[in-house]
Amino acid sequence: MSKIKNLEELLVDELKDLYSAETQLIKALPKMVEAASSPKLKRAFEGHLQQTRGHAERLVQALGLLGESEGGKTCHAMKGLIDEGSEAIKADAPDAVRDADLIGAAQRVEHYEMAAYGCARAFALKLSRGDIADLLQLTLKEEGEANKKLISIAETVNDDAFAAAGSMD
Repeated sequence: MSKIKNLEELLVDELKDLYSAETQLIKALPKMVEAASSPKLKRAFEGHLQQTRGHAERLVQALGLLGESEGGKTCHAMKGLIDEGSEAIKADAPDAVRDADLIGAAQRVEHYEMAAYGCARAFALKLSRGDIADLLQLTLKEEGEANKKLISIAETVNDDAFAAAGSMD
């Protein structure tokens, strides 16, 4: 673990961690698209993949504003969340039940990202780096919207999953 001497170094560390998280997610989302059976869920994952690429680009931009590069850190939290999502992908379950599991995995990712982006944004604001805070706020807003979309899709998918479970008796 590296020594962090001040809030700016903590912000850089957080941004690098987020960049690692986003790049891991860019690799994982196509597998979630493939595993989803609901057309709405597939579209949501595809759309979020495009957004996630933009999130990674914003992080590169934010790090550049601090004179830093994006490499050198692995987000272990995202690695664990993606591992859990892989379990959902491989689940031996009716399609709607697997979709419900995928939504749960995706929401855990969104909540982690919202917390991390919120912390990084707070650090940037404290450091009077409104330029960086604004970039992080854009992503934070998109992560919140993605979570709301998943909640909306879950309403239908969960009904279908419940019906599928009832038909398995």
